[in-house]
Amino acid sequence: MSGGAFDYKQYNIAMIADEVEQIILNSGKPKTKEELHDESWHRNNSWYETHPEDLNHYKYPDDVIEEFKKGLDILRRAQIYAQRIDWLVSCDDSEESFHERLKEDLDKLAK
Repeated sequence: MSGGAFDYKQYNIAMIADEVEQIILNSGKPKTKEELHDESWHRNNSWYETHPEDLNHYKYPDDVIEEFKKGLDILRRAQIYAQRIDWLVSCDDSEESFHERLKEDLDKLAK
């Protein structure tokens, strides 16, 4: 595997971005049976009878979701920059290929 100058922490940024994206997608939607099962260690079926709102993911207001979307874009860009810089300073990319790959990755993200 290439890189390593940042101990591959750019992948942590990618994981955070994935989690934020999932929060956006799930906002206000019903939880899956698997998600409800995962919560069962501290809740039983009677819990949902008295707290039916917990059958759904929390619904964030639209203005909050819009900020999450902005944050998601920033996180995706940060991961790309961290990856490209990592490869450059680890001597896996030349300065020329750094610019080329950075542009390619950012263009791909924009699509």
